[in-house]
Amino acid sequence: MKLKLGVMGSSGGAIAPELLEQAYVLGRAAAQRDLVVITGACPGVPLAAARGAKDVGGLVVGISPALSEREHVHRYRSPLEYHDVIIYTGSGLMGREIENIRSSDMVVILGGRSGTLGEFAIAFDEAKLIGGLRGSGGIADELESLVRICNKQTGAHVLMDDDPVRLIGRLVDGYVTHHRIRPDVFAEDVVAGL
Repeated sequence: MKLKLGVMGSSGGAIAPELLEQAYVLGRAAAQRDLVVITGACPGVPLAAARGAKDVGGLVVGISPALSEREHVHRYRSPLEYHDVIIYTGSGLMGREIENIRSSDMVVILGGRSGTLGEFAIAFDEAKLIGGLRGSGGIADELESLVRICNKQTGAHVLMDDDPVRLIGRLVDGYVTHHRIRPDVFAEDVVAGL
């Protein structure tokens, strides 16, 4: 089965063109590593990653907060393009975060605001392998501080890098060699070495 990468980041607000380019490059790199890219089926950073993945033939799955395509487009003002599959959860913006994280083997965070903070919290508590794009601003640049503040051993690992292609490589290598051994919150000990 293909590994799945959840891409989390700002869907709105002021998003620097450089961050959108980094997200695009990250999506391409994920698809080139044969990862399924999972997004919140929203605009902004996740859409840029979806576009990057699709441009090289990758598979992209969107987890929508909406009940239907109509609600997805009109109420949530979210895109359909660059996704192969959109799953309509009807869970709302915050509720669909759980499906996003649980559907992903690894999670990467670029920039981000309060919604991304929620996604990080879920991923951290559910012992995911988490990548942060250093220098992308927002929540991503605060991940190491958040881990220290949480002061909790969940089995999660956070890898930081300032290069999106290298970050994808490190996540895949880390997942395959270490993290998949104890991939959930029921792990009794933490795998070192990531």
